[in-house]
Amino acid sequence: MGKRRKQRLGEEISNLTKKQKKHLKEFGEQHPFYDQVSTREGATQLVELRDSSDDESSLESEVESEPEQVNMYQQLLATLRSVSDEEEEEEEEEESEDEEGLEGESAESDVEENDDVNEKSAASGDESAGEEDISNSIKDGENDAEKLGDLACEDQNEFTDVKHESKFSLETNYIDDENEDQKTESVSSAVTSDDPFKQHIHTELEEEQVNQITTNAKTTLPIKWPTLGQLIIASALKKVQPLKSEKENDLKKLHLHKPLESTWPIVNSTFLPASGDQKFSALQRELFTIMNSYKDLFYPSRTATSQGEEIRHVYCLHALNHVLKANSHVLQNNTKKRDKKSGADEEDIRDQGLTRPKVLIVVPFRESALRVAQILISLMEVSNKKLEVSNKKRFKDEYGCDPEDKPPNLKRPEDYETVFAGNIDDHFRIGVAILQKSMRLYSPFYSSDIIIASPLGLRTIIGSEGEKKRDFDFLSSIEVLIIDQADIYLMQNWEHVLHLMNHLNLQPSESHGVDFSRVRMWNLNNWSKYYRQTLLFSALQEPQINSIFNKHCFNYCGQVTVRNMAITGSICQVVVQLPHVFQRLEVNNLLSVIDARFDFFINKILPQYRDAIMSHTLIYIPSYFDYVRIRNYFKKEELSFAHICEYTDKPGISRARQFFLKAERQFLLVTERFHFYKRYTLKGIRNLIFYELPTYPHFYSEICNMMKVSNQGQQATWTCTILYSKYDAQRLAAVVGAERTAQMLQSKKTVHLFVTGENNLYV
Repeated sequence: MGKRRKQRLGEEISNLTKKQKKHLKEFGEQHPFYDQVSTREGATQLVELRDSSDDESSLESEVESEPEQVNMYQQLLATLRSVSDEEEEEEEEEESEDEEGLEGESAESDVEENDDVNEKSAASGDESAGEEDISNSIKDGENDAEKLGDLACEDQNEFTDVKHESKFSLETNYIDDENEDQKTESVSSAVTSDDPFKQHIHTELEEEQVNQITTNAKTTLPIKWPTLGQLIIASALKKVQPLKSEKENDLKKLHLHKPLESTWPIVNSTFLPASGDQKFSALQRELFTIMNSYKDLFYPSRTATSQGEEIRHVYCLHALNHVLKANSHVLQNNTKKRDKKSGADEEDIRDQGLTRPKVLIVVPFRESALRVAQILISLMEVSNKKLEVSNKKRFKDEYGCDPEDKPPNLKRPEDYETVFAGNIDDHFRIGVAILQKSMRLYSPFYSSDIIIASPLGLRTIIGSEGEKKRDFDFLSSIEVLIIDQADIYLMQNWEHVLHLMNHLNLQPSESHGVDFSRVRMWNLNNWSKYYRQTLLFSALQEPQINSIFNKHCFNYCGQVTVRNMAITGSICQVVVQLPHVFQRLEVNNLLSVIDARFDFFINKILPQYRDAIMSHTLIYIPSYFDYVRIRNYFKKEELSFAHICEYTDKPGISRARQFFLKAERQFLLVTERFHFYKRYTLKGIRNLIFYELPTYPHFYSEICNMMKVSNQGQQATWTCTILYSKYDAQRLAAVVGAERTAQMLQSKKTVHLFVTGENNLYV
């Protein structure tokens, strides 16, 4: 009997996992041992016991009623208590790994029970789900949810179907778990106390400060930098302190996270001089100084031809730096949470938002999204390590352009060729997950760190009030918002941008699997918008764009606006000898400008051009609504006119151009969007009317210079009339210059004449 008992005791101990041994030591003979045993024999006994008992208490009583088993438990307990301290530490480590979903040592039966789960994980259709590091770190239920999300996301038009499928858990599918060496490396590279990221995220606002941001007027401070020029720094919380442009070449002092310290000089080498150890161009250095301070930034001097790529590179650096720091911070806290000896208080570990996406990059075309993704990939690629990018081929196919689709060989301005290069589809959205050794494209939004999208692509997901399928919870915890080429959205649909801004940083309607014990308090308080940094880049200053920055940005760190007024204006680029008559509208408020301009045009301007002598008159109309209003009036009055807008088909455009050139139609109505998207050279212009100043200042000189290609009529008969009001000060300054604008707006005269020639400008 003694030998058999010892033999049976040895078999029982060998069948126990280290986790089960620890449980037995803690609970002793009172613990329902067979509830934790995973051997075939134990599982069979457990089923038999449960079949004969209705609840857990009866199960315990039946187990305790067997003296032989109780005696065996006591011997097991005595044996286990003799385990060495070294084995106990291994047990604790093994337990923490089991709780985190990692594969550890277990009994044979444990492996058999998990075979079904492993088969499900191996059957995932997504390319990136096959990564061993990721699959080992995701829990069973979250694996199934992510597979469903990946399958549904194959069609972006049905993206909202997966809004509840992918759980958001920082301890599981947030970051792929690597081996212990990689974990140690990521923890050691975590953010330091003097890092602007940590200072910004960990600052806890008081309710009184939040009220000050929303109600108090901002204090401003003007400063001037060598490259950016005139800056206006504004803050509602405290006295404004001047920013100093960093001139450091040591990237460590700029708090760049690994691997950006080594990859950034290589990726950015295109914009740097061949000689020297500079890491940033002059423009990039000053922009990154503002970005790294986590202040909002409005830069309205972005040119498509020279500065576009420089700016794109530097904001990609900042966005990726932010994401890597946030992920590293989470890994560090996960390690503290697993380390029982550190005594870390879980209440103090708050390092995430209500949803995972942290950075939203809004760009106008697929070509822009392709370039952003390529920069992010390049910044993650270390020279001695290959970065795994899932769905890369699919991304290039859908966002690249077909080499066979060559544009027609027509002469276009340089800025047009730059803006409309590549794939110009404006309906797209894509999630990007940043992992430790890989990057995942087309990840579900709730499993993504960065979202790259167009305003139209986001609008179709956000939907409108009353729609059944709509989702905007993924925008609830956006920490960095980047809106690039904002001026192009004026030519697309500005309402989409306003709709997006109204749905940012709202409380989500569902939890989406978030661990609320890890959510920051300012996210729970619905104060996310006071921590969001907004970076706004545009080619011009427009009231609509300014309103985004003034009415939808509440960053407690403050704002920086670049204010550089045009000195000369685009009128100096007009090469034809032409008189320019600027006529000012007298209006009392902004709401009356639209009606006042229409009445002035109908009653004062149009009668001067009704005579047959004033044929070949082109009327340039920036607003489509004004275009429709004038077109309807011309139809009602039965005037001889042709009209072209952005919706006119090619045959209609050709007919209108021929009618106008041959004087078969006296007037030609043209919208600004048509000129923006086509840039046709319209021949036969003798008289020109700007119903409103152009949105883009260089459009003014382009339209005026079209008269040069016409050989009909005499130059002395050419005329140009422009309508403006005091609310058009920014557009007027871009055309005639800041100094002349001040004179024209303050003058008692309502009519001002400019004469342009080959080399002269007369006022």
